Amino acid sequence: MYRKDTSYLTATHADIATAAGLLRAGALVAFPTETVYGLGGDARNDKAVAGIYEAKGRPSFNPLIAHVASIEAAKRYVVWTDEADRLAQAFWPGPLTLVLPLRPDHDISPLVTAGLDTLAVRVPAHETARALLSAFDGPVAAPSANPSGRISPTTAGHVHAGLDGRIAAVLDDGPCGVGLESTIIGLKGTPTLLRPGGLSADLVEACLGQMIGTYKQGDALSAPGQLLSHYAPDSSVRLNVETPMGDEVLLGFGPVECDLNLSLSGDMTEAAANLFSALHQLDATGRPIAISPIPEKGLGLAINDRLRRAAAPRGA
Repeated sequence: MYRKDTSYLTATHADIATAAGLLRAGALVAFPTETVYGLGGDARNDKAVAGIYEAKGRPSFNPLIAHVASIEAAKRYVVWTDEADRLAQAFWPGPLTLVLPLRPDHDISPLVTAGLDTLAVRVPAHETARALLSAFDGPVAAPSANPSGRISPTTAGHVHAGLDGRIAAVLDDGPCGVGLESTIIGLKGTPTLLRPGGLSADLVEACLGQMIGTYKQGDALSAPGQLLSHYAPDSSVRLNVETPMGDEVLLGFGPVECDLNLSLSGDMTEAAANLFSALHQLDATGRPIAISPIPEKGLGLAINDRLRRAAAPRGA
């Protein structure tokens, strides 16, 4: 299934050790997290991080998330705060990324931060991701393992379709459970939602005991996933559609007649987990994609964020 120069690995101890060895050698390895598959490289190695941008065709002004094995590991690279500790204790490991000022003695490649004085960092919950990070024993920069701007991968097959032959290995451990990228909270100054994701912002606010600010489109990029056109299929995307037109295929939500349904029962968690896989399936038809209305609440905020970026004019 995979080309000769991209190794196919599974979630065995031996293969995880192989993947960690590749990362130590400066190679790129795609691996599963609970959110989406990430394209990992040693976050301290300029050449490895440059390789991530090259493999994805990602603009170098778009920062990356550093994945670490524990809260203590995160403290090695960023200036820790009381707010960070409250959120990390409540939601790590899990689909939450914190953006914090870099420590003066950090050894993170400046390519990871895109020249910013902050670092996006998280501790993933996926068992295989955690085993890989522990075996590697260092920070792994890992955006989604797909060509830049395209639909995020939630299976190893999605990674294979987009990056085969461009990276050293794919570590396969089945489909991702959450299916949406992590929620990103900025903690340099007033806590701010920089990107909605797999953890509801309501839970973050409840944990902090305060309302948080929100990134506005057009503000300077301060975290991954803020480009206007992102998560895009090859086909055109039309949102909030009750009745499809022409040869459109309809991605439904709730009890509607459609070609594919994110959640027949209207369950947001199920819809989030199915979103990128469904877009991959419908994109393969080569037909325009219409999408049912999805409520703007809870995980619906993150789902609609991804869909608006998928529908945005390309190159925006």
